[in-house]
Amino acid sequence: MTRLRLGPVLRYVDWERGDAATVWVETDRPCTAEVVCAGGGGGSAETFQISGHHYALIPVTGLRPGTSTPYEVLLGGSRVWPLPDAEASGFPPSTINTPEPGADSARITFGSCRWAAPAEGEKDPAGPDALDTLAARLVEHPEGAYAERPDYLLLLGDQVYADEISKATRRWLAARRDLREPPGAEVADYEEYTHLYYESWLDPEVRWLLSTVPTCMIFDDHDVIDDWNTSAAWVADMRATPWWRERILSGLMSYWVYQHLGNLSPAELAADPLYAEVCAGPDGTDALRAFAGRADQDPASVRWSYRRDFGNVRLLMVDTRAARVLKEGERAMLDEEEASWLADQALDDTRPYDHLLIGTSLPWLLPPLIHDAEGWNAALAAGLRGRRWARFAEDLRRRSDLEHWAAFPASFERLARLIAEAGSGPAAPATVCVLSGDVHHAYVAEPTAWPDDARPDTAKVFQLTCSPVHNGIPSSIKLGFRFGWSGPGQRLGRGLARHGRLGAPLLRWRRSAGPWFGNQLMTLTLRGRSAELRLDQAQQVQTGRKEDGGHSRQGRSKGGARLVMAMTTSLTQE
Repeated sequence: MTRLRLGPVLRYVDWERGDAATVWVETDRPCTAEVVCAGGGGGSAETFQISGHHYALIPVTGLRPGTSTPYEVLLGGSRVWPLPDAEASGFPPSTINTPEPGADSARITFGSCRWAAPAEGEKDPAGPDALDTLAARLVEHPEGAYAERPDYLLLLGDQVYADEISKATRRWLAARRDLREPPGAEVADYEEYTHLYYESWLDPEVRWLLSTVPTCMIFDDHDVIDDWNTSAAWVADMRATPWWRERILSGLMSYWVYQHLGNLSPAELAADPLYAEVCAGPDGTDALRAFAGRADQDPASVRWSYRRDFGNVRLLMVDTRAARVLKEGERAMLDEEEASWLADQALDDTRPYDHLLIGTSLPWLLPPLIHDAEGWNAALAAGLRGRRWARFAEDLRRRSDLEHWAAFPASFERLARLIAEAGSGPAAPATVCVLSGDVHHAYVAEPTAWPDDARPDTAKVFQLTCSPVHNGIPSSIKLGFRFGWSGPGQRLGRGLARHGRLGAPLLRWRRSAGPWFGNQLMTLTLRGRSAELRLDQAQQVQTGRKEDGGHSRQGRSKGGARLVMAMTTSLTQE
């Protein structure tokens, strides 16, 4: 009997007609994979093969709009999902929720940075996992919680950590190869990447959650390696390293299979020549490997970014890692074609929208001290004050992760002007929200002063940063982030800016909420032109606690952890 190795993962759900979806699976051998829906509807696909692994992205059609439809997965005609012990384990059936055509509301939950290392013993070294606790809340309180079930889950980077592995994975690697040889206790090839996804997505709560809440994903650096594509010098050094080519090819190949494919709509899949080639042959490894090589050598040849419309909400998920221009003097967060694509999608008024979400793994608005420090560092690294300062700046850039939007000043300003343009005029959205992660804490920031020639006259603009889902942050870094927002920190930042001859900033901003530290998720509830924001944190609490007149807002997870609401606010109320 064919086994289900991983999945099902519910990915694309159609919001235009509300009648279609896609479901991703990995199997242990070639087969026909099917989704069968209660009451009718479903679909099938033949598996394709990559490096000895078998996958299918199953198109599901015939769904009824505005319904919640339970589904099963069959491989070779035999049911493999739900798992045989699903009822005993307490998990309800996996369902596909479809919107009514013309829906004017959407609930979007987002976060990033999920280190999936299992706990050693009883204590999880990173604390409670926010995805575990979200799943537990939906499982344990289906009637109340399903009213707050996310319509989509956005995972904004570092879905797996190729360079920070668990003790269990280290033991698995040590049984496979000599860890004294580079890259040591890090992922080296495609097979080892598959192990990371098994470790992450086979977690029972997370597996059920991903089977029933559709997801959009984008990579960040740890999906490949810390500080991936920080600078041209960094790339040159890595390409001179013997093990790097296999690492980058395997990272891009596995991302394409496990994350990127599910971001695409059925129409986009049908138009994708690589997907057609991989599915047509008995083994797509060589074709995918060649594609990954081109993507590494010529990032402009590939677009990882994509657009999704959820009724009156537009999401633009932006690749801020592979699409960079790194040549000193020409540095840009997005190459010209990618930046033009982003502008075209944001300003496309053929389908009006009420809210614009720009998903970028790296925050656009940072604590002001850190923003100025990154701009100062970029200026020095470009040679503004000579070679000695440039060498110092390059070393500091790598050691301190100085490679956010602020480290690409022209791109920072270009995004600011695009947001201002998109947020102006009679057809402008009510909000423009930049959704980010990466920095292992959460906060809300708002621009307070725009240049006269680039000022949104309609939309409210926010930087919404939320991470980690499951990771940690040293106390010293916490203090640094807090200091970065403070008055003394901002004055220090302006001093660095003057030394780097940066001039006056294009705009100013303030932190309007946070910072929060811990494992957490943010949720945007968008109805018409209103926007509500909520922050939930995974916390160890006593069971049985009730809030707000006895209505539970929490769900139990492993070790008595719950998802607890830490903040809720309106983004549109004056």
